[in-house]
Amino acid sequence: MSNIKQRKKDHVDLTVGGDMNYKRDTGFAHYDFVHNALPEVDIDKVSTEASFLGRTYSFPLFISSMTGGYIDGTAVNAVLAEFCEAYNLPFGVGSQRVMLEDESTIESFSIVREKAPTAFIASNIGGAQLIDGLSKENRELLVQSIRADAIIVHLNPLQELMQPEGDRNFKGIEDGIRQLKEESNLPIFVKETGAGISGAVAERLLQNNVDVIDIAGAGGTSWSKVENRRPSNQNPDTMFDEWGIPTAEALEQVVQLKNEYEFSVIASGGIRSSFDIAKAFCLGADFCAAAGPIIKAVDQGGYEGLESLVQRWKRQLKIIMTLLGCNCLDDLIPGHVRMKSKRS
Repeated sequence: MSNIKQRKKDHVDLTVGGDMNYKRDTGFAHYDFVHNALPEVDIDKVSTEASFLGRTYSFPLFISSMTGGYIDGTAVNAVLAEFCEAYNLPFGVGSQRVMLEDESTIESFSIVREKAPTAFIASNIGGAQLIDGLSKENRELLVQSIRADAIIVHLNPLQELMQPEGDRNFKGIEDGIRQLKEESNLPIFVKETGAGISGAVAERLLQNNVDVIDIAGAGGTSWSKVENRRPSNQNPDTMFDEWGIPTAEALEQVVQLKNEYEFSVIASGGIRSSFDIAKAFCLGADFCAAAGPIIKAVDQGGYEGLESLVQRWKRQLKIIMTLLGCNCLDDLIPGHVRMKSKRS
């Protein structure tokens, strides 16, 4: 197995099999819902549908990028794609860098469009691969291999620096994002991989006309921890395992930019329940995303395991919305949450 294929397999094996989460929380735990004892809502009429980039989905969950590029990744991507097609959910494949270097891995990505002919699917490439520009040939391969509806650019300097074979040069990524936006006719997402996007960085991205910012804050999977626990890492540096901006804090910073720019915000990074989803919407998110809980559900229970998880989240979200007096996700506002007192 090539180094990059083995690395991708290590990543999934560690996130599924071990506790690779931050010790710190996402920040959502600091908020309580404001209970409405007189909701005037019929739960059977509460809708969890969410609009995003001109399409309407059954539930505000983007199944986030992680898989593809190794043997087992094909089977996992097939399950995710089938599920998203059946339940009308959007998703993104894992980094396609390996596909650009090894064409034998293309099937592990192309399977998603075979299984999900109408679903919203996003391509994925690392920011470091945009330095000096992404060639037209490579851009078309990324997109055409899965007939992508959008392109995700992931930013992961912390992960790369913890990775023995990782990238060390991050100069030129911003120009690469600008060039990709200019040359592509698809929406451009920019996401972190779990250390968060600050308001200042988000503004730089918006000045380059990106369409979606996925904050991917700290509180979920610590990719520093993952890299430091890979068997091939002979010189781990665990001092950085808790580095990052908590998800709720990053969300609060980025949402403020909606007063000046037109864009969508995805809240991710430790989204583990409908309580997190509802709080994220109250704080201004347009959509939410998760990867870790999704992959674990598939690993433990296949399609049925994933179905059980999402159905539970959907049921719980409807209960939360009813207890807040909300008929639809647009009704969720900052007034539905409060910061916990020190005595809580």
